[in-house]
Amino acid sequence: MTETTTRIDIQQLGKADLVAAFGEKGEPKFRANQVWEWLWNKGAHSFVEMTNLSKPLREWMDGHFVINHIVEDKVQHSNDGTIKTRFRLHDGHLIESVLIPVPDDRRFTVCVSSQVGCSLTCKFCATGQMKRVRNLDAAEIYDQVLLVNRQCEATFGHPLTNIVYMGMGEPLLAYRSVMESIERITSPEGLGMSPKRITVSTAGISKMIRQLADDNTRVNLALSLHAPSDEKRNEIMPINEQNNLEVLMDSLEYFYQKTGNRLSYEYIAFNDFNESYDDAVALLRLCQRFPVKVNIIEYNPVEGLDFVKAREDKIDRFARFLSENGVMTTVRRSRGKDIDAACGQLANKE
Repeated sequence: MTETTTRIDIQQLGKADLVAAFGEKGEPKFRANQVWEWLWNKGAHSFVEMTNLSKPLREWMDGHFVINHIVEDKVQHSNDGTIKTRFRLHDGHLIESVLIPVPDDRRFTVCVSSQVGCSLTCKFCATGQMKRVRNLDAAEIYDQVLLVNRQCEATFGHPLTNIVYMGMGEPLLAYRSVMESIERITSPEGLGMSPKRITVSTAGISKMIRQLADDNTRVNLALSLHAPSDEKRNEIMPINEQNNLEVLMDSLEYFYQKTGNRLSYEYIAFNDFNESYDDAVALLRLCQRFPVKVNIIEYNPVEGLDFVKAREDKIDRFARFLSENGVMTTVRRSRGKDIDAACGQLANKE
């Protein structure tokens, strides 16, 4: 009977583990460094690509390790230039990433997923209607950035400039994977991107916001706020019942005081729900505890849900009130609605 060896996903090994594995085979440390570079700087998805290693060594690696990389499954192009890519994971599950190009500003942003599905059940979000299957691992998040960066360079002749963890899932509930992926993406031995170009978005997990601060992260933080009172937020975001606005504001203030990193509020404007004058006044109060930017977002329709986007004149009046009272405010027009790639629409829909 022949003994079968279960191959280990080499991307799950730390550098010290890799050095140890090669040391046991009698290989020098620099071999492990070469493999590390192939994995995290060059983004190799097979051992055949590692051409500065001998063929026998590559064959040995292929017998002991596997690279469980993600695979492009479907690509959709929006009329406005947005590109949505569905990726298939090694276990068959699907996730989506979105490339948002603004060529005139030389700004090219990828919106990456951190979970297969989501557990938070926000009432207005397509992903929230799915069940959470599992967290992505750090390599699966890294691969999204790697492959969409290649897509960006091939399509627009420009590399990615920004990364937002705003795709499928709640990043702070996939904390370890998210932080490890940021480490790989920002490391000089990885993709070498600046952490100031990375934004992590959360629906509001106060405990993990504090953890983010304690870990001295250098990334920006965005809160998906969407309502300025507990009463209204409870109605559309069940997570608020365990993380109410007072608790959230305390954790955000702690994050700002400890890191000095940029904070922003994402605020979807719903028709006749959260875009009145009283709502604007309540939101202004939340903006006065520490410096914060407000991004007002048009609601994007989701099949089967009754929410409707606010009227343009109401959105503009709401934004103007905040700006006139000293709050940095932008209105973010929807991108990729025609391919279900806009905010809140990611659901692996055919």
